[in-house]
Amino acid sequence: MLKKTSIAAAVAAASALILIAGGCAATSTGKAETAKPAQDTAKPAPDTAKPKAVDYTAMTPTALAEYLIFESGSYDLNQPTQEGTNGRARLTQDEIQKACTLKKSEELSDKAREKVMALAAASIRYPEGGIKLGDWKKGRQLAWSGFGFRTAHNPDKHGPGEAGGNCYNCHQLATDRTGGTIGPSLTDYGKIRGSSPEMLKYTYDIIYNANATFPCTNMPRNGANGILNDAQIADIMAYLFDPESPVNKH
Repeated sequence: MLKKTSIAAAVAAASALILIAGGCAATSTGKAETAKPAQDTAKPAPDTAKPKAVDYTAMTPTALAEYLIFESGSYDLNQPTQEGTNGRARLTQDEIQKACTLKKSEELSDKAREKVMALAAASIRYPEGGIKLGDWKKGRQLAWSGFGFRTAHNPDKHGPGEAGGNCYNCHQLATDRTGGTIGPSLTDYGKIRGSSPEMLKYTYDIIYNANATFPCTNMPRNGANGILNDAQIADIMAYLFDPESPVNKH
């Protein structure tokens, strides 16, 4: 989840809509229309009322973004998603996202920070039998896969394969591949930190919902939002902790 929700894309989309509306305006041809039969009174007359004009320039950036997303018809809000919801649910902010949506130069208040951490902590569910490591080889595949959960015109179908964890986009993991630099490097993760119960719980919490420790972090809420299931989290954790994993062979 991003620390600050940008609305620049929505504002840009507004400009595009204005241009399109202007370019598609109908003009009179000046030709006389042929007579039309009287309206059948047994049937309701079609709704010919024009949509209410919207003055984009009078809207705040927030109001404009809300209008473009939820009222303009620009998004397919009924499109089903792989997590079992729909497009509207995807685009509707929850309490954590609302608290973490800050204006430019605005800082997160202590009250909001405590709220985010409490909500995140309450969302974490631990597997039956406690936190255990899975198969690091499966975890490696998950960590280096960005497949899954895309919507729009070509949504991902998870039948042929499971969604990945997309860890590599933000983190450098093992040195046999090149990862991202948005988040901290995880190379030698288990070698440096060990695998005590406390460290396993800390890592599980970060993967499941990192806002419990780092409020308004960029880290996705993998467990809380159903991006990864218990087995997948266990496999990714094995990739980070297992001494045989390439992560710890640096």
